[in-house]
Amino acid sequence: MTDKLRPLMFVGTGSDVGKSILCAGICRILKQDGYQPAPFKGQNMSNNSYATPDGREIGRAQAVQADAAGLPPHTDMNPILLKPNSDQTSQLVINGKPAGNQSALSYFRQTDRDKLFEIVMEAFNRLSPQYAPIVIEGAGSISELNLKARDITNMRVALKANAATYLIADIDRGGVFGSIYGTLELLTAEERKLIKGIIINKFRGDIRLFEDGKKILEEITGVPVVGVVPYFRDIHIEEEDAVTIVNKNFSSKAMVINVAIVLLSRMSNFTDFNALERDPRIHLYYTDKPEELKEADIIIIPGTKSTLGDLQEIRKKGLVKEILSAYTKGKKVVGVCGGYQMLGQEIHDPDGVEGATSAIPGIGLLPVSTTMLGNKTTEQVSFNFLSSTEDCSGYEIHMGETAVLEGSSQPVNQIHNGKTDGFYLNDKCWGTYIHGIFDNPVVVDHLLSGLDATEVKLQSHHEYKEEQFDKLASLLRECMDIDYIKSTVTSPVLHDHQEESDR
Repeated sequence: MTDKLRPLMFVGTGSDVGKSILCAGICRILKQDGYQPAPFKGQNMSNNSYATPDGREIGRAQAVQADAAGLPPHTDMNPILLKPNSDQTSQLVINGKPAGNQSALSYFRQTDRDKLFEIVMEAFNRLSPQYAPIVIEGAGSISELNLKARDITNMRVALKANAATYLIADIDRGGVFGSIYGTLELLTAEERKLIKGIIINKFRGDIRLFEDGKKILEEITGVPVVGVVPYFRDIHIEEEDAVTIVNKNFSSKAMVINVAIVLLSRMSNFTDFNALERDPRIHLYYTDKPEELKEADIIIIPGTKSTLGDLQEIRKKGLVKEILSAYTKGKKVVGVCGGYQMLGQEIHDPDGVEGATSAIPGIGLLPVSTTMLGNKTTEQVSFNFLSSTEDCSGYEIHMGETAVLEGSSQPVNQIHNGKTDGFYLNDKCWGTYIHGIFDNPVVVDHLLSGLDATEVKLQSHHEYKEEQFDKLASLLRECMDIDYIKSTVTSPVLHDHQEESDR
């Protein structure tokens, strides 16, 4: 089923309307039905990234979608990635490799947008002969007129790829009729011809009550409503952005182990903690309040896109003092990536990789020192945790090198390529560069050892993810016209932006 299949594209009336998760579900459905889909998003903005097998970096959403499609992630699925390191600047990653930092102003107004679009379409054209249909995800809203001339990821891609395009709207926000109608009205006639359907997402209540709403939308837009997707809480697909973290807030629970993730302003790879979140032995929460850290049995400092800046911020908030106090009281403190760097004695940035600050003291629990470097490490790794013989897996994405200051190195992990990772002070304090380390049961069991928790047998992380993809696919089959959507990819693939006549 790989010949002459038209791409599918899912765009939105705004950000966070559910494009990423719905694309993952469509990838899984197409895989189940015998197609060979692959995800694609020309430009992504997220600090939640993933290392590809060839040692490059893409947005986490496309890695998740690739997983749903049964494929290894590849940079052609997300050729341009922006990783914010402040409110106004981002690291630009092109084809999986860093290409420097840029302000929003310079990126959108001074960067050669045609060259970036060429990079986007070159990646798309490399994917197209291998997989079909390509499932393309848009970014934000497609009707931002002030940005449209600089578009390299929304309707410009839809036109170039001649994609059968579906508009997703979040009804939970309110104003769904205005957002859909206004979005479509702001498209050009050429763009409008590509829109094959409307999808209403995050509907609460009895969907039958929206039948009149569907008819009204179809009458005023002339576009069919091909699905009304309910708001769901029982299907867990990894999120691209940390939007939902604020809902995982503090509460102290006596019957389980309280695990606090230090909430950093530039936190990255928060999916590191998904496996902990679903472990029935654990109550996991995010906090940047010292009084809430006091209630934790285990404190984990996560990765960040701005190690020095975030460390300075949590020091001002009194969190560093509370972390040190927690350790002296016998509680566990663990650092991952940037969090590992923070746990050391000092952090140096002589070349200004992260900004103007050249050096700051660390939290001081581990006898290590970190120097920020311009070169980024991005690789998938297999390893053994401490003395365990069980094979584990994860990935590294970081821009610093950490060295032991005194005594002998006590690594946390023996990587199968002969290298070591992290520093193990004792069972109460250690740090690692490896993201996804808690997806490995042997690591979680060690983390919880010595604490009062009921022993339970958990699904493997892989089995759990596969189950969630299948649940999502089943739900979408129930509430969307999948046959209609598939019919729009088997229509003739035309060129030069020429659309077939409407039937």
